[in-house]
Amino acid sequence: MSKMGISTLQSYRGAQIFEAIGLNNSLTDEYFTGTPSRIGGITLKEIAAEAIERHRFAYPPVHVANNLVLDPGGQYQWRRGGEFHQLNPETVARLQHSVNGQSFNSFKEFSDLVNQQSEELNTLRGLFKFKKATQPIPIEQVEESTEIVKRFATGAMSLGSISREAHETLAIAMNRLGGKSNTGEGGEDPSRYTPDANGDERRSKIKQVASGRFGVTAHYLVNADELQIKMAQGAKPGEGGELPGYKVDEYIASVRHTTPGVTLVSPPPHHDIYSIEDIAQLIFDLKNVNPQAEISVKLVSEVGVGTVAAGVAKAHADRVLISGYEGGTGASPISSIKHAGIPWELGLAETQQVLVKNDLRGRIRVQTDGQLKTGRDVVIAALLGAEEFGFSSAPLVAMGCIMMRVCHLGTCPVGIATQDTELRKRFTGTPEQVFKYFMFVAEEIREIMAELGFDKFEDMVGRVDMLDVRQAVGHWKAKGLDLSLLLEQPNVPEGTAVRQKIQQDHGLNEAMDYNLISDCEPALLRREPVSLSVNIRNSNRSVGTMLSGEVAKKFGEAGLPDNTIQIKFTGSAGQSFGAFLAPGITLTLEGDTNDYLGKGNSGGRIVVYPPKAATFKAHENIIAGNTLLYGATAGDVYLRGVVGERFAVRNSGANAVVEGAGDHCCEYMTGGTVVVLGVTGRNFAAGMSGGCAFVWNEDGKLEERVNRKDGSIQLEEVIEPGDIALLRQLLETHVQLTGSVRAYEILADWDTNLLKFVKVISAEYKALLASKQSASNVNVGIRNPVNV
Repeated sequence: MSKMGISTLQSYRGAQIFEAIGLNNSLTDEYFTGTPSRIGGITLKEIAAEAIERHRFAYPPVHVANNLVLDPGGQYQWRRGGEFHQLNPETVARLQHSVNGQSFNSFKEFSDLVNQQSEELNTLRGLFKFKKATQPIPIEQVEESTEIVKRFATGAMSLGSISREAHETLAIAMNRLGGKSNTGEGGEDPSRYTPDANGDERRSKIKQVASGRFGVTAHYLVNADELQIKMAQGAKPGEGGELPGYKVDEYIASVRHTTPGVTLVSPPPHHDIYSIEDIAQLIFDLKNVNPQAEISVKLVSEVGVGTVAAGVAKAHADRVLISGYEGGTGASPISSIKHAGIPWELGLAETQQVLVKNDLRGRIRVQTDGQLKTGRDVVIAALLGAEEFGFSSAPLVAMGCIMMRVCHLGTCPVGIATQDTELRKRFTGTPEQVFKYFMFVAEEIREIMAELGFDKFEDMVGRVDMLDVRQAVGHWKAKGLDLSLLLEQPNVPEGTAVRQKIQQDHGLNEAMDYNLISDCEPALLRREPVSLSVNIRNSNRSVGTMLSGEVAKKFGEAGLPDNTIQIKFTGSAGQSFGAFLAPGITLTLEGDTNDYLGKGNSGGRIVVYPPKAATFKAHENIIAGNTLLYGATAGDVYLRGVVGERFAVRNSGANAVVEGAGDHCCEYMTGGTVVVLGVTGRNFAAGMSGGCAFVWNEDGKLEERVNRKDGSIQLEEVIEPGDIALLRQLLETHVQLTGSVRAYEILADWDTNLLKFVKVISAEYKALLASKQSASNVNVGIRNPVNV
C-alpha cells in the first residue's frame, strides 16, 4: 500500500493494482477478473500439480524423509543448488576473466553462458529468437563498435550507495567511450567538473534529479548533458531509496547537502509529481536552468506505461527510460526484488507500440534497463524499440563486484558498495575493465547485426518483425506462454516514425529570463550590482531559473555576492517562481505566486508579500501555492501569507518564514530552518531527519498535527539562547523585507509570544548536534537583509 501511495484499506480493496505474470487468461478471467495477464501461462491444472508436489515433499515416506535434503533457498544471496541467479559465481568469474585478460573469446564464453541461461526460461527475452535474414552482410560493413557504445549508459547508482572510487571509475570509463554515466540521486562533487591532468573526465553526463532532492543545485544541473527525472525505478516501483546514517560520512553529507550520520529517507516522488502536468513543469524547469541538456524521465515497466510514456512525450521530454524489475544492484529490499515490478520486455514493447500508434515516437528517444549483459540482450531491446541501453550490475562485476549482496550493510568486501575507509582500500577496479566490457558487448552486437543484415544500428530500432518466438518446450509450466502481444506492429500509415527523428520544442523562446539575462549583463560580466523592476503575470513560468543557470555557469556553486542582482516584480507569478535560484540573486514579488516557488533553491533569496494597497489580513490569506521550497539546498524565503501543502518538503539547507501552511509541511526535511507563524496542516514533519522548525502554536494544537508515530520527532520549548536569537533574527528580517504585521505583533510582545513557539526537531538530529556542539551554535546563518 505504501509503495503505491495508498493510505487507506478502503482504497486498496478492489483497486486491482497488480498485473499477473505467467497466469493463463482463462484463470485470471475466472478468479482475478479484470487483472491484466499479457503473456498467458499456467492454468489450474499446473497450480494443482505444483501444490501436490509441495505436499509430497513436506510429507514424504519415512525412508525418504530420513534422507531429505531441504531447499537451500537463495532468494536473495546465491546458494549452491538453490534459487537461480543470472549473475552467479560462474558468470561472474568468466566476465572478470575476459576484461582482465582483454580477451573477446573469453567474453564470448561469458556471453554464451548468460544467453544459454536466459534461454532456459529464466527471462522473457530468452523465449525470443532472431529470424533469418534474407541477406546477411559481412561484419566489415557494420557500424563500428566505437559508435555503438555511445548508446550505452551506466545506471543510476548514487554516490553514497557505492564508493567514491567506484563511482568515479564508472564515470571515467563511460566518458572515454563516449557513453554516459549517471550520478543517481546523490549529487556530485563539483571537483569532478574539472578534467584530470591526463584528460580524463570524472563528471557524470547524466545528472539524476529524482524530483529535485539531495544535492540538486543550479551548479549541479548546468554541469550535465542529460537531466533525468526519476519518477520511479523498475527494481523498486513506487519506492524511493534510503541511505542509512552509517553510510553518510562527512564527504557524502557535503555532496548531498545534509548532515553526517543522519539517515536519508528518500520516499516516492509523490510530493511534487501528481500528474503529467507536474512532469511537464519539472521538465520545463530543468530545461530552463540548462537549455543545452536533454531531459529524460525514468518510468517503471508496468501495464499502462505506454500511456504514461505518451504523456511524457507530450510534456516535451527528450527521452523516456523504461526500467525493468531485474535491477537494483543488490541494495533493494527482498519485497521489491521478488514481489514487485515486471520485465522490461513487456514495458518496452507497450511503450513502443503506443508511441508509434499515436505518432509520438519520432520526437522522443527510448532507453531501457534491467540486467542487460550481452549483445543479444541489447539487440532484442533494440528490435523491441529501444535506442539506448542502461547497464548497472554487469559493469560493477567487470570492475570487481563479486555479488555478495551486502550493499545495504556497507560491508562490501571489494570496496564498491561501502563508505568504510578500510574496505574502500580493497577496491582494485579500473576504467579499462569497464571500457573493455562495453567494447566486447558492442562487438557482439556487430556480429548479430551482420547476421540480421543491418549495417547501421539505428535501422534495427523498432524492427520487431525480425523477432520470432521459439517453442518453450523446456519446462512443463511454460507451454501456455504466448508472447505474440509483444510482437504486435501497430497499423499506422507508411512513413510513421518508429524511432526518434526530430527534436522536442521546449517552448523556451518566450521566456522572460532572456530579457533578465540581457539586463543583468553588468552582474554576469563584471559582478556589478543590478537592480530591476519588472511586471509579471502567471503565464511567466520558471522566472529566474535560466538566469540562475547563467550565474552557475560563470561563477560556480558560490554564485555572486549577496544581493548582486535584485529584481522587484509586480503582479501574479506563474509556477516555479525562483526555481533553482542561484546565490547572489534576490527576487521580490509584490503580488502572489503559484506552485513550486523556490524549488531547489540553491542560495538565492525570495520575498513575496501582498500588494501594498491590499486591505485583507495577509496572515489569513493564501500568498503562494503548493510544493514550495521543495528540495532546497540553501537560500532564504520570506512569504507574508499562508501557503498550500508540502511546504519545505526535502528542504536540506534553506531558511524560510511563512505565516501558515497546509498538510505535510517540513516532510522529509534534512536541514535548514523553517518558521511557521500560524496554523499548520496535518502530518507536519513526517520523516523529518534534520534541520529544525519553529511553529507559533497559538491554538495549542500543534501536537495533534505533528507526525510522531515512529517517535523520531520531538517537540520542545524554545529556551536555548541560540534558538531564541535565530528565531528573533528571522522574524526581524521577515518584518523588514515583507512588512509583516503578524511578525511585528509577535516581536512587539516578544517575552509573552516566545512562550507560544514550539521547536520541532528529530531525535537523531538533536543527538548528533549534541555530540558535536552546544545548542547555542545551531544557528545556520542569516545573510544581511536587502535594502528596501
